[in-house]
Amino acid sequence: MLLIVDDDLAIRTSLKLLLKQAGYTASAVAGPAEALAAVRASAPQLVLLDMNFSAATSGADGLGLLAELKALAPQVPVVLLTGWGSIALAVAGMKAGAAEFLTKPWDNAALLQTIATVLALHAPAAQPAPGAPTRRELDRQFALGAIVGDDPRLLAVLHQVGQVAATDASVLIEGESGTGKELIAEALHQNSRRRGQPFVKVNLGGISSSLFESELFGHRRGAFTDARADRVGRFELANGGTIFLDEIGELELASQVKLLRVLQDRTYEVLGDSKPRRLDIRVVAATNKNLAELVTQGRFREDLYYRLNLITLRLPALRERAQDVPALARHFVQQLQATYHRPALRLSPAAAHWLQEQPLPGNIRELKNLVERTALTTPHDELTPADFQPTAAPTPRPPAAPEATLPAPGTMTLEQLEEQMIRQSLAHYQGNLSRVARALGLSRGALYRRLEKFGIPTGE
Repeated sequence: MLLIVDDDLAIRTSLKLLLKQAGYTASAVAGPAEALAAVRASAPQLVLLDMNFSAATSGADGLGLLAELKALAPQVPVVLLTGWGSIALAVAGMKAGAAEFLTKPWDNAALLQTIATVLALHAPAAQPAPGAPTRRELDRQFALGAIVGDDPRLLAVLHQVGQVAATDASVLIEGESGTGKELIAEALHQNSRRRGQPFVKVNLGGISSSLFESELFGHRRGAFTDARADRVGRFELANGGTIFLDEIGELELASQVKLLRVLQDRTYEVLGDSKPRRLDIRVVAATNKNLAELVTQGRFREDLYYRLNLITLRLPALRERAQDVPALARHFVQQLQATYHRPALRLSPAAAHWLQEQPLPGNIRELKNLVERTALTTPHDELTPADFQPTAAPTPRPPAAPEATLPAPGTMTLEQLEEQMIRQSLAHYQGNLSRVARALGLSRGALYRRLEKFGIPTGE
């Protein structure tokens, strides 16, 4: 049974009818006293809670009731109902233990999807496993694609992926650059009911704020000066499936509020077309930054943070699961056998052990690049530590160039000098974009825009 708590009779009636048509049993009460009495009598599966029960619209009464409900029945999930102008109130409710929030007026399909998702996330496990699942057991249950490894930290993440994938819960994937966040996002999609629908990747770090709406929502011909043809936005391409918002921590504040509107209402408008369009979509976001810390610094919207992180998955760095390095290296060697037509290419046991002892700050991406560079520069088929060492040795920092070695005036433009410095930095830091951006004093977003400007491939 679901419990509706709202002082508006019309809202209680419409919600009860909607839930009944969707196959739920629901009861409705008008205020805090009745709600607490109903929960004491029989704990519901879920509570839909309005945030205001008086002429004042501070939401204090709703927050107070939420606290009492969580104290009385902490296992019961609470979904908050609030106006768009009271998003800050909804965030306060999320901090106080609410499972999710919806804004009024709500969309029926979105409300039912939210209820189904929250119920699925709070459903008790049918038969808890006697111990942590093995990689073989996980592979029998779920489609985990090209994810390689059986370190316990990785297996814990893969187990979470399997549990969460069947729901429509928004997921935030955290982890350092190069840890495989995109593969986890793809696994979430492939194990969901949306697996037959589009999986659309968006690198938000490479989209400037001026192009944000056009890229994500699309535009009509003539919507702005350079709009010479209609453009389909990424959200429309992903409709019915999953959208993967990579580098969400790089998104500028002005764009964050536009994204929040779409994620909250599941509607958007194409530039140059005022007719709202509705979305049926699963949202997965990823970042190599600490979003909670960015929230405290005022660089990331708190309401957007709570909209994205209904479920958070943290991917371990490669150094935290070093036992997986040999298996990953062999996996990359197998790929190179086909790519470079070298079927006899193999990794020696000594090389596998040597790789396992390396720091690899660029994580899986750095390991992959190291294996490929070594294979390209080694004429024989068995890769040994001696083959890896020249390509893995860090490039010594060059001494400061004397003024006389700078290009002579008129021989190189400032743009060409900038491009040269970016290319040198990419080579020096082996393609690790985070380190390149820090070294050049740029944000990742600014670096992505320069890479696109100069046509420099990122290797990601």
